[in-house]
Amino acid sequence: MHVEHLSLTNFRNYARLEISLPSDRPVVLHGDNAQGKTSLLEAIYYLAASRSPYTASDRQLIHWRSEQDLIPFARLAADVSGRSGAFNRVEMALVIERAADGSQRFKKTIRINGADKRVMDLVGMLAVVLFLPQDLSLIEGAPTERRRFMDTTLAQVERDYVAALTTYEKILPQRNALLKRIADGYASPSELDYWDAQLIQSGSILIAGRQRFLRELEVEAQRAHLDLTGRREVLTLSYQPNFLPTAEGDGQLSFNALGMDLHRELTAEQIAPQFAERLKTEQRESIDRGMTLCGPHRDELRLLINNRDAGLYGSRGQARTAVMALKLAELQWMHDRMGEWPILLLDEVVAELDSQRRAYLLERINGATQTLLTTTEMDIFPPAFVQRARVWQVVDGQIETG
Repeated sequence: MHVEHLSLTNFRNYARLEISLPSDRPVVLHGDNAQGKTSLLEAIYYLAASRSPYTASDRQLIHWRSEQDLIPFARLAADVSGRSGAFNRVEMALVIERAADGSQRFKKTIRINGADKRVMDLVGMLAVVLFLPQDLSLIEGAPTERRRFMDTTLAQVERDYVAALTTYEKILPQRNALLKRIADGYASPSELDYWDAQLIQSGSILIAGRQRFLRELEVEAQRAHLDLTGRREVLTLSYQPNFLPTAEGDGQLSFNALGMDLHRELTAEQIAPQFAERLKTEQRESIDRGMTLCGPHRDELRLLINNRDAGLYGSRGQARTAVMALKLAELQWMHDRMGEWPILLLDEVVAELDSQRRAYLLERINGATQTLLTTTEMDIFPPAFVQRARVWQVVDGQIETG
């Protein structure tokens, strides 16, 4: 799949942008910092994932100049074509509505081919893999970063996962609020049954989906990592769910201490009763602490190099290599699941790599995958790559395509 045309209005640096994107060669967005290079990648990512990789507040995506307008808004639209010949128009509008009393309400709408849609309807419309310098947080950062990586990738491909994730993220704070009310004597523990049923159903889908995803991803990640390290180092993905369901549900075939055995796949139906039992066992402690103590919101993923935790014992160079292998594996995994290549977005990544990793990455950018890169330094690219790329200059929210 690829974006044929991108339209932005009041989005970040761009007051107005209409641009057609080539699909047969990589596009290098060149310019100084804070000119709009990253914002263009962010727009494509946002249209695919319905969330920004750079901010948790969608309101910040609206161009600052429009804040004085009667109705501040931003609009994004992309014409997307796929290998099968399908053509879709994906649009999003971000609006700040002002009431008579001065209060504000943020509203986001999604439209596909002119019809109003939900977030889950975006699945399969537009898929992207985003590679950032700060992706080292996948190795060195908090568990939240690694859960986000799993969720963002799966949510672009699997509709059931999107629905489960949406439900889980809505139910969890409501259950936590109820736990606090029970602790304060304003509610009964029996009221947890309703919320637990939804938490168990959606949470089991998340755990099963993550396990399946990592089992498949590990194959490609190991292959890329072996190439990058001259076959000297083996990368292993260790999924560590917050509770360890067993293969038979009887506690006899437990998973190893490093985490869930990725070669033994459990279904959501097998996980659900074990999740329910764990919630029941921990109910008293959860009430006392006012929070849900088990579930996929507390899962962990660790990356091991030669069976040693890369986040604890790996060097900076090993971390960069592991992240690159993970991102290239993500690209291949999405292709295998969808039958089409996702769009590859590289934000200032090339400058962060040494010559070996840089060459390895650029060799894998071919005409099959629509690729956009940002850079402040053109001399880091080999002449052969520059010759086959389109180099666009980005200055103050304007793009010069040459």
